[in-house]
Amino acid sequence: MMKNRKQPLVFAFALATLTCAGVQAAEDLYFSEYIEGSSYNKALEIYNGTDTDIDLSAYSVAIYFNGSTTAGNSISLNGTLAAGDVFVLAHTSADAEMLTVADQTSGSVTFNGDDTVALVKTANGAAVDVIGQIGVDPGSEWSSNDTGTQNNTLRRLESVSDGRTNGADEFDPIQEWQGFAQDTFDGLGIYGEGNGETPVEETPCGDPATLIHEVQGSGAESPLNGQKVTLEAVVVGDFQDTVTQLGGFFVQEESRDYDDDTTTSEGIFIDDHGFGVDVEVGDLVRLDGEAGEYFGQTQVAEVTSLKICKSGYRVAATEVQLPQPETDYLERVEGMLVEIHQSLTITDNYSLSRYGEVVLSANSRLFNPTSVATPGAEANAVQAANDLNRLVLDDASDLQNAEPTSYPRAGLSATNTLRTGDRVCHLKGIMDYGFGVYRLQPVIEPKFAHDNRRPPGPTLPGRGALRAASFNVLNYFNGNGLGGGFPTPRGADSPQEFERQRAKIITAIASMDADVIGLMEIENDGYGEQSAIQDLVNGLNAVTVEGRYGFIDPGVDALGTDAIAVGMIYRTDKLQPIGVPAFFDEYPFDYGNRPSLAQSFTEIASGEAFTLVVNHLRSKGSCPSDGSPNEDQGDGQGCWNATRVLAVETLHTWLQSNPTEVKGDALKRVLLVGDFNSYAMEDPIATLRAFGYRNLIKTFSGKQAYSYVYRGEAGYLDYALASAPMARRVTGVTEWHINADEPPALDYNLEYKTEHQQQTFYADDAFRASDHDPVVIELNLAAPRHPGKAAPPRRSR
Repeated sequence: MMKNRKQPLVFAFALATLTCAGVQAAEDLYFSEYIEGSSYNKALEIYNGTDTDIDLSAYSVAIYFNGSTTAGNSISLNGTLAAGDVFVLAHTSADAEMLTVADQTSGSVTFNGDDTVALVKTANGAAVDVIGQIGVDPGSEWSSNDTGTQNNTLRRLESVSDGRTNGADEFDPIQEWQGFAQDTFDGLGIYGEGNGETPVEETPCGDPATLIHEVQGSGAESPLNGQKVTLEAVVVGDFQDTVTQLGGFFVQEESRDYDDDTTTSEGIFIDDHGFGVDVEVGDLVRLDGEAGEYFGQTQVAEVTSLKICKSGYRVAATEVQLPQPETDYLERVEGMLVEIHQSLTITDNYSLSRYGEVVLSANSRLFNPTSVATPGAEANAVQAANDLNRLVLDDASDLQNAEPTSYPRAGLSATNTLRTGDRVCHLKGIMDYGFGVYRLQPVIEPKFAHDNRRPPGPTLPGRGALRAASFNVLNYFNGNGLGGGFPTPRGADSPQEFERQRAKIITAIASMDADVIGLMEIENDGYGEQSAIQDLVNGLNAVTVEGRYGFIDPGVDALGTDAIAVGMIYRTDKLQPIGVPAFFDEYPFDYGNRPSLAQSFTEIASGEAFTLVVNHLRSKGSCPSDGSPNEDQGDGQGCWNATRVLAVETLHTWLQSNPTEVKGDALKRVLLVGDFNSYAMEDPIATLRAFGYRNLIKTFSGKQAYSYVYRGEAGYLDYALASAPMARRVTGVTEWHINADEPPALDYNLEYKTEHQQQTFYADDAFRASDHDPVVIELNLAAPRHPGKAAPPRRSR
């Protein structure tokens, strides 16, 4: 270093020479650190890896702003840089910690993440190293994963021995740099891993080494955390690519070196981060590094030496099963090669496209505890069992939004889906851990069985002449109704997204072939020509028959104060509204619980009448912490349960007052539909059943019905509940599984998708039109349902 400081880089380079065959002295100077921090915290570190001292007056730093091909700033350097030393150039107003180690300061050190920085020979302008790509504006930065040129510190990998002399070449920082958080200054002026320590030559293969079970220990964290270790073990999983894979590999002890403690693992991840030695499965390798933890994963990183001793080794896989017998049982095989011979079910595909993950469970998909068990101890026991019965099937990559996706085979698309309820058999891979969960990194391609195929339409017995439906349309917002007004408070961000959303919703509703549909999450913007509900009806009439569908107008500018509301559309050729439309927007429906909407109808063909009530109760989010009964009580029902119970009690009382002002059957035959944000065994549904309403989904679909999947647990929040006289007119009920089972990436949204995926993931069909499945109810109003006596079949229309 040019000031009186330690020169650890000499030792780091000497160590690299000892451990990496073929490493030679550098041909010229190159950048070893780059800091693009907050405010004026900008600096460059230059390393002399040659074997001679260099006069810096022959060099300049050139900055090319925003894709320019001409340097906007040029900073002449001064002084002499000794062989093996570093030189720091910083902004004049940088942080004091940076200025302390700076050899030269300049107010012209003003690059941002989208600017190219070059170290050039002043005499002829020839580049000796370039960060970025001259003549290219990357937008905000050059980046790959978390290593980018904006708001980051970059340090040159020690496997790099010369600069990038062609500034026109495409620049990917992950190839030669390691990224750190914004305003990380602790490595400035100290390039390399030596930190002033005298290097020790590597020991030869076969000499004593640290055993992996000593590094892993019997607990979640390594007992050798932060200590230098030497390992000699067999590669069982090779994922070294730093762009498309994990940037490392897994090694496992030979069986003769296992210990007798079954709680300690014999495998571990090696984060070699492009060290430069290409290993393969079956290689016996010897390496030096530092034991540590990364997001809960025990690993060895900061690798300083790595060599292949022999090849052709085989390690037997350890068989594991789900569910785990106890929490963190899989810790004992973390980093090891494992096999699972069970048939496992996909219970969650939420992160399939974004992170290449699906969640698996044994026996069947997982169900939300209060969908199948009484709140409290019974539900909590189901939750505990669920938590032992999960395993993430990962794709051995840190890449986000990969194209194509690893699963299903040939990649995800609108016509090649992977649904929850599908299965996978015989998995073999490495048991990894990260971000709070155990995850299998496969070493052979998983084979999926598509058991849960897409249903072409609602499956109903066909004994009724009328259909009702409940459909959460997932924030159907049409902007200003004239093609503008985007982004909206919810829903589509652009006209293009809205048209994609609109097409899917219209296809889904038209395909239900329902005569009256209760809607949830439609924009609460009234009932005029530009309203969302009018737009939806217009779209339905355009794809069916003009004038076929109409909607119920309650006669107000907005239904409550929330951004979303419930709504009701119906077939004008099948149903005739009677009485008056009614809604309840007083407490507790004035906030959180959206106002319920009721309308009585007469079936035109039969003259029979009934009343439909559409509901959307308060969700389980944004929990209070005020000591009230609305806090999460830990019984599985989440928060705001007391508010939802009060809502259904109030709803029942209101309906007893005949709000639609009708008489006879229309008053007695009541059908409640909607999103009650309560699972089947929770208090709000129990309260309605106590009032005499029948849970039609439980009656027709059984205990394991579902219309929604949240965090890998299925259940139903969407209901058809009927008064006793109405229940006798119901001939069938089904949840049409077009949404809950599908990967979210197949929806209308454009974000987190490549341009190609924006096209291939999307189809204007019904699948993933929303996140809730619609509920479809078949009715025969003309006569009660009698076992063995079928009503006239419904004719196609």
